[in-house]
Amino acid sequence: MLLAYFMNLMNKVFMEYLDKFVVVFIDDILIYSKTEEEHEEHLSFAKPRDHKLYAKLSKCEFWLDQVPFLGHIVSKGGIMVDPQRRSAVSWIGRCRSCERSSWIFGSSRYYRRFIESFSGIAKPMTSLLEKGVPFHWTKERQAAFDELKKRLTTAPVLTLPDLNQEFHRVL
Repeated sequence: MLLAYFMNLMNKVFMEYLDKFVVVFIDDILIYSKTEEEHEEHLSFAKPRDHKLYAKLSKCEFWLDQVPFLGHIVSKGGIMVDPQRRSAVSWIGRCRSCERSSWIFGSSRYYRRFIESFSGIAKPMTSLLEKGVPFHWTKERQAAFDELKKRLTTAPVLTLPDLNQEFHRVL
């Protein structure tokens, strides 16, 4: 409960900067910029100070060209899937059990916000996760899996959703 409260607080504090030059995960705050001048400006914003949030300098790193962060590499070029994640996904072959398909699908769901039409692509696989549905790996499911795998391993730059835009459910 406390963790959810803290995450909500951090998101509220940094809302206007999220996905522009700030990424927040629990108590980790990542500030990224395209130029050194822009970075200097981003580092000087007063929002954390206004809310009595202070950095522990021994845990901070400044002026890095790129940072690994939650399975991504954040750099001035954008947010990319960590190449180690890509190679871990690329070796996966045909699913042969319900447990294996559940593991693969669950692992890929983390990246759903970066894959356009994720739910629509994954729909043939999601039916395998329903209780009482026997495992049967069809050509349609293999095609859906291959498409997800392709999108997970070839996405050059990922973007987060624009929270100011309206969302639509894709069936």
